[in-house]
This record gives sequence, structure tokens and C-alpha cells, in this order.
Amino acid sequence: MSSRTMWILGFTAAALMLIATLAVAPRLSANPQQAVTAEVKIDNFSFGPATLTVAPGTTVTWVNHDDIPHTVVSTDSVFKSKVLDTDEKFSFTFTKAGTYPYFCSIHPKMTATVVVK
Repeated sequence: MSSRTMWILGFTAAALMLIATLAVAPRLSANPQQAVTAEVKIDNFSFGPATLTVAPGTTVTWVNHDDIPHTVVSTDSVFKSKVLDTDEKFSFTFTKAGTYPYFCSIHPKMTATVVVK
């Protein structure tokens, strides 16, 4: 075989390997899906909004804007924050549809709900 034939065979094999690799490589979207987020403000001994409706996959972040500590605790033990001082945050990602009531364990009259649908 001539060196030219060897070069063509080598180039063809490399091109076929590249095509095969691209065929099984993960596809990258031109518009990657953005993470969905929502925020609940803790202020004046209340959660705002009192009822938050989000889609599955949404990460909700609670931010304590009060001058005193609070917690975020679901009534069915799905999520529980540490004690949050002023400006501290707690986040939880809701993956399943449902209704998630929660409260502050320090001030149990503080209640609210996240609805995932």
C-alpha cells in the first residue's frame, strides 16, 4: 500500500471514530433549563407569602428578615431548618407534588404552606 492510501485509510478511520463519538455524546441544549427558585420572607413574626405555589423541582429559600431567630419546620417532617438568625437562609427543593404546611418551632403560631403542583 502506498503512503497516500495509508493516510486516506487513517483519516477515514479517525473521521468514523469522531462521527461515532458525536452520535452517542450527550446533546447540549442551546437553552439549558434554568433552575427554578422562589423566596419566602420571614418578617414581623410571619412568613410571606403565607401560601406559595410552585412547580416540582423548585428550590424555595426562606430568608429571616426579623430581628429575632426563627425556624422553618414542615408539619410532616419533610424539611427542617436550623435556627435562623437575622439574614440567614434555609433552602429546600420540592421534588414531589403535594401540600406542605410548615411553622416556626420557636413561635408555633407562625404558619404557612407550600403547594407543589
